[in-house]
Amino acid sequence: MSSRPKSRRKYDGFDSDGSDESMTGDVLALRGDTAVKQPFGTATGATLCWNGEAWEIAGERPVFDNDTVAVAQLLDGIVSLTHSNQGNKTLTSANQAELMAEAMAQITGPYAFVFYDPSNGMLYFGRDFLGRRSLLWRTAGDGELLLSSVAGPMSPGDEHPWTEVEAGGLYYVDLASPYGCDDVYGSVQKVPYRFAELATHKGTHVRRSRTAAMARAHVKTRLHSASSAVNQLEVLLRSSLRRRLENVPGSKDAVVDSNLAVLFSGGLDCTVLARLAHVCYPKHKRIDLLNVAFENPRIHKAYSDAYELCPDRITGRASHAELMRVCPERSWTFIAINIPYTETLAHRQRIVDLMYPHDTEMDLSIATALYFAARGTGVASSTVDDHAPQFITTTNAKVLLSGLGADELFGGYQRHITAFNRKGFPGLLEELDLDVSRLGKRNLGRDDRVISNWAREARFPFLDEDVVAWAMAASVDKKCGFGEPKASADDADGSDLLEPEKKVLRCLAWKLDMKLVAKEKKRAVGAPFDMREISR
Repeated sequence: MSSRPKSRRKYDGFDSDGSDESMTGDVLALRGDTAVKQPFGTATGATLCWNGEAWEIAGERPVFDNDTVAVAQLLDGIVSLTHSNQGNKTLTSANQAELMAEAMAQITGPYAFVFYDPSNGMLYFGRDFLGRRSLLWRTAGDGELLLSSVAGPMSPGDEHPWTEVEAGGLYYVDLASPYGCDDVYGSVQKVPYRFAELATHKGTHVRRSRTAAMARAHVKTRLHSASSAVNQLEVLLRSSLRRRLENVPGSKDAVVDSNLAVLFSGGLDCTVLARLAHVCYPKHKRIDLLNVAFENPRIHKAYSDAYELCPDRITGRASHAELMRVCPERSWTFIAINIPYTETLAHRQRIVDLMYPHDTEMDLSIATALYFAARGTGVASSTVDDHAPQFITTTNAKVLLSGLGADELFGGYQRHITAFNRKGFPGLLEELDLDVSRLGKRNLGRDDRVISNWAREARFPFLDEDVVAWAMAASVDKKCGFGEPKASADDADGSDLLEPEKKVLRCLAWKLDMKLVAKEKKRAVGAPFDMREISR
């Protein structure tokens, strides 16, 4: 189900219903004391392939040990329930799928999974409600269904391309039915996840609120660093980071080893995460800041140290210095990842294969930046002193924090400014809703495939269920500064004058004493040249 190397197991089966199943899994093993091989055989004889992190189940059960076992037990409970109801003829395959969807909706955390229940002839698969883990599917002809975390190289003109499994629901096939056995792909059905309206809901549904934010014709106050929304966001992000930083695997006590890294452009989103991670992560542990810069042969020919002129390198150095000033007790290692143009060319096809089925130039640009950043090899420095010793290193971190999701939730893109200028708050809210709904299809699957290529896992604190629920339910003036009244002489600390895009996050950075970061302008992620140049 995934391309991650660590622990591998293969399952092949041929059942009496005529269906033929084959599963192969590779495990990164980030939870528990030992790796659990996949596919995982459950107590009821079912088989699970799991690619995810179950932070909680049913909102009250923290999962500290291996989550594959915990998820298998959860799903086995549904299989056992169907066995106890076998005499009830009203328990159809659709009823079983509804029960399974409710069980999966109890999981807090990112996931993609495949679960085969041979006793009932049922195959289930899907992604979490945002699509934070990759899952692809295709038919190989004759109704055969293939599921995988990665697609690999494809032949030109292939009649059966891979596509992303849509997030937001559980898919199932009744293999015991005549149609399910003969045409698996054509028999796939979906049970949509049902969404709770409150982030505090502890029931059996995914805790995401549909946008309850009401467009306000007149915003009467300006967001500032002491606003309640800023405090609420800080509390939620700290909680999100604690979930993601508990029991991070790696060295137990060696300061020289780093178990955690941040995909670090030096921008607002990643720097706020790094600053809050400092609060949640053991103080003696080093945090690596992975900053990538590319050689652009059309611009950099005349410069001996061209990488230091790249915008992300400039902001990265500045934000590194600010983190060292604000959190001097932490060991922050800035890893300058310098990519020559020839190396970009050499890795291009591998990146294209990983990001597939995405195939645009923008996808290639973003995927290229993530690919080299996640590799984590560069020139390391733990000080802002230009004369201090530097050395080539590769981060040991298996967990990478990403700021993805902040722009979509808090209005950080140019298109959000355009939507507000054209249609006011209704237009802005419509654009924000659209951005969140298509995260899994446009970004997350691609990013997961590219980053996990290096046996590392991206974690997205802004896409925590509680953070998303709060952001979706909050009125737009709690997130952005669009349409605010003019500043008055009574406005206190200057945070109210920050840019309107993602203003709540800018005010949080200001509150955390990172004023330069709070003022930083948004820039797109990606290689700094037209990717069509390397496509020729």
